[in-house]
Amino acid sequence: MRLDVAAGEETSHILSGLTNQLPDRDPEETAEWLESLDALIQDQGTERAQYIMRSLLQRAGAQSVGVPMVTTTDYVNTIPVDQEAEFPGDEEIERKYRAWLRWNAAVMVHRAQRADIGVGGHISTYAGAATLYEVGFNHFFRGKDHPGGGDQVFFQGHASPGMYARAFMEGRLTEEDLDGFRQEKSKEGHALSSYPHPRLMPEFWEFPTVSMGIGPMNAIYQAQSNRYLHNRGLKDTSDQQVWAFLGDGEMDEPESRGLLQLAANDKLDNLNFVINCNLQRLDGPVRGNGKIMQELEAFFRGAGWNVIKVVWGREWDDLLAKDRDGSLVKIMNETVDGDYQTYKAESGAFVREHFFGQTPQTKEMVQDLTDDQIWNLKRGGHDYNKVYAAYKAATEFKGKPTVILAHTVKGYGLGTHFEGRNATHQMKKLTLADLKAFRDHLRIPITDDQLEADLYRPPYYHPGMDSPEIQYLMDRRRALGGFVPERRSKHTDVTLPDDKAYEVANRGSGKQQAATTMTFVRLLKDLMRDKKFGHRIVPIVPDESRTFGMDAFFPSAKIYNPDGQGYLSVDRDLVLAYKESAQGQLIHPGINEAGAVAAFTAAGTSYATHGEPLIPIYVFYSMFGFQRTGDSFWAAADQMTRGFIIGATAGRTTLTGEGLQHADGHSPILAATNPAVLTYDPAFGYEMGHIIRNGLERMYGPESEDRNLMYYLTVYNEPIFQPAEPENLDVNGVLKGIYRVSASDAEGPKSQILASGVSVPWALEAQRILAEDWGVSADVWSVTSWNELRRDGLAAEEAAFLNPGQPARVPFVAQQLAGAAGPIVAVTDYMKAVPDQIRQFLPHQFASLGADGFGFSDTRAAARRFFKNDTHSIVVKTLQLLATRGEVDGGVPAYAMDRYKLLDVNAGTTGGAGGDA
Repeated sequence: MRLDVAAGEETSHILSGLTNQLPDRDPEETAEWLESLDALIQDQGTERAQYIMRSLLQRAGAQSVGVPMVTTTDYVNTIPVDQEAEFPGDEEIERKYRAWLRWNAAVMVHRAQRADIGVGGHISTYAGAATLYEVGFNHFFRGKDHPGGGDQVFFQGHASPGMYARAFMEGRLTEEDLDGFRQEKSKEGHALSSYPHPRLMPEFWEFPTVSMGIGPMNAIYQAQSNRYLHNRGLKDTSDQQVWAFLGDGEMDEPESRGLLQLAANDKLDNLNFVINCNLQRLDGPVRGNGKIMQELEAFFRGAGWNVIKVVWGREWDDLLAKDRDGSLVKIMNETVDGDYQTYKAESGAFVREHFFGQTPQTKEMVQDLTDDQIWNLKRGGHDYNKVYAAYKAATEFKGKPTVILAHTVKGYGLGTHFEGRNATHQMKKLTLADLKAFRDHLRIPITDDQLEADLYRPPYYHPGMDSPEIQYLMDRRRALGGFVPERRSKHTDVTLPDDKAYEVANRGSGKQQAATTMTFVRLLKDLMRDKKFGHRIVPIVPDESRTFGMDAFFPSAKIYNPDGQGYLSVDRDLVLAYKESAQGQLIHPGINEAGAVAAFTAAGTSYATHGEPLIPIYVFYSMFGFQRTGDSFWAAADQMTRGFIIGATAGRTTLTGEGLQHADGHSPILAATNPAVLTYDPAFGYEMGHIIRNGLERMYGPESEDRNLMYYLTVYNEPIFQPAEPENLDVNGVLKGIYRVSASDAEGPKSQILASGVSVPWALEAQRILAEDWGVSADVWSVTSWNELRRDGLAAEEAAFLNPGQPARVPFVAQQLAGAAGPIVAVTDYMKAVPDQIRQFLPHQFASLGADGFGFSDTRAAARRFFKNDTHSIVVKTLQLLATRGEVDGGVPAYAMDRYKLLDVNAGTTGGAGGDA
């Protein structure tokens, strides 16, 4: 029975098809041209042939001969045999300890899956990618002690057992540590995180990658950040490379491919993607009916990348040299991935019949090979020579980023139950027969008795640190600058700004109205002017600078572009002209929030990656921060990013004409789910000044204990008269989340209004109306952080729970409001769930006003009246609560509702028109 492989005409889309659409009017002449090319290659090699072919293509273009772009090449290695760099290491020694690494990685996962543990893990990814990593470890990945500063390596998350196995061989981890895999609390002190998680292993991992798609983005922006540091004169990064190890299935993530153009546009030849093309995703083939390597080659080549395919191992070289008529290459081109996967799950005899048996020529090619020899025709990603040649070519290539597409087998060497099987990704343990076969395949000196003694505790293997193999391994790492991965957090000292930098925020806006966005921009400008600190600030704005009033930075700070500005700017005569520079300070990712967070992460971890702190300040528009890129912020938290996130044009009712997709009423709730994010909703500039100063001190001040924080501040585009900082300001209250901004001197029933951000002026107006029209005394409190008040309250409850019989700490919000009489009305321009976060910690009668539901386009006044969170809604809700207590007449609330026409959206008066900052 023949395997039903796809016919050539059905898979012609996998090649460029340069001649498919044209008739051959003179086959004899065509043959002569082809013979001439063959002779050139034979006599002078492939490098000379490449030059001649490129020259012909260039001349053809000049003569208007239509030659299509070659986006996809044959399914063979990109680097010809005669151009392969010679492998410099001792391949036999490296192969020997690579086998030990593969054994220990598999055993670690297997032991973690025993019945009393059952925490899982992934065996097959590293088994198939071991060569890709080991060539890097032995010859390319430079540690932090390298004179050039060391490389940044983004390891594929599911391959983490291999990195732990190597650290064990290096003496960095013990057997007890390996047995703590995925048991981070029960084996605390000897625990290993499931994947690369810097926050969980802060001296080991540098980059979190297992939320697939984020690794590729972050690697691109890490490479850009390296160049940014270099071009701005902050650090020499010219000798540092960024490596990102990715899966071919992962490349289906939009994030994996969506930012490739930046790497090409910036000419990031310090960036190398290595895509492990095992042709399988988590459940089955990546492209069963197609060819993922060909697809990726076309995609990356079209995006402007240098592409190197590593398809076949050296065992194929002689066969391909014999392939004079192209029969073998034709079969390679036309065999789809689903069939390649099946071949590796069968046998040499099966491959002889179903692959080579397709033509008489290819069948004859292997007639002298045994079935075992056919089975041992390796794929390129398992061949040290081929992988080394690709890596060397990648690191030496100039002007473009490089992607290496390496053909591998998932579960390589793990035996017939694992290799190339659809279920291999989910398989976490081996049978006794599997263990014995794997041991034999790797030649591990462990006996049957040792394996049979306890199926779920097969021994790890380490020959001792004095063995020649381990000495060789350690010598290679010393030569390359130390261990990888390794994270260091020691950095250059930061001189923080003094009081003068914050004066602009503290003094208010005088007779001029200013939104908190503009107040923030003025403060940022002064911080950037600080001679000892300002150069560390990295403003990041995705194509909304003018919206936020940040175009004032264009002429002075300039926009970062490694190519500078090679055009005549259309607005060059204007004061705020658009200016780009290789030394520019502003990162401008374009309409690209995902890239902005990646840039934020790279800059915000520069203190650890490079020992040179940067302060990223990412300003995003409306809800396009935490809603759009929440997963990236989670990865930023894992990587221990430090910086400021500014949610501009905040609030559900402030963007009068923008409508449903823009009206942000929920970002503080989304931010609350990230433990590393401190969320603030300041109403006034002086609050913002204290919050930002506190953030800088906590990130880089000498007294800080928890530095790995991201401060999220919401700022609005609604101009108000910004008050100057009051005397005796409760700064501690500002920082912890609540302080009294205005105490009422009115006589009468007492109440409390808690407001945040843009709603504080509404609350102050409601305070006046309650006093003048209803004789009600309402104190107004500015809640700078509902989220932090809740975290403090929960911490107090937890402490009380765990310390029974001890005096319970009173939550800060309850301390602040301890003497405040009457009911509480809490109001924000966010959904009611935001102020409701503190309800449980207060004994007061409590009501929330907010903006639940979808946003819409209308005037601010109409929107606030619709949501019932405007000034008069605060008044009526306060009167209702007082009426239920018998402190005002029962008919007053209904009368007030009618008086203020609360059900008429056209009667609203809260807020002005327009949206300027």
